[in-house]
Amino acid sequence: MTMVTSDQNSVGITLVLGGARSGKSRFAENLMPDTADCLYIATAEARDDEMRDRIASHQERRGNNWITVEEPLNLAQSLTNTDGKPALVDCLTLWLSNLMGDARDIHSETQNLLGVLETMNSPVVIVSNEVGQGIVPANAMARQFRDHAGQLNQAVAAIADNVFFVTAGIPTQLK
Repeated sequence: MTMVTSDQNSVGITLVLGGARSGKSRFAENLMPDTADCLYIATAEARDDEMRDRIASHQERRGNNWITVEEPLNLAQSLTNTDGKPALVDCLTLWLSNLMGDARDIHSETQNLLGVLETMNSPVVIVSNEVGQGIVPANAMARQFRDHAGQLNQAVAAIADNVFFVTAGIPTQLK
């Protein structure tokens, strides 16, 4: 795969958006510096067999050159503990789902995350699903999730140095 021209080793925030199975995680992983000290901040929780399989697939693809930090809720805190190491967050929408399931204050958590991101002194690549391009969900909770995800993605994109959208494994640079 040919990488898009972003300075992969510079300090900054990169947001990678895409739909399910779009190739966004693989693209995001390829944006990371080729070093053995990159952090992979995983927000997923293996609550069923299908999610365990997805997690195992991601781990196998990454190999052993990553330091994995499992953080379903306290993402901002995990980012403050990177010790200057490059970090990949996969993914914001799973984090949002976890926050909603734990009845956390989404606005407060988002503001906390943005505050930490704005002070990072190492590269951060963030993966998130674009969920607002389909039909309007039939139930209030799904609509609330879609709305929060759209607002979260907009807020992170506003402070990001680079924003990519991945479709069918093909990245397009938006910012």
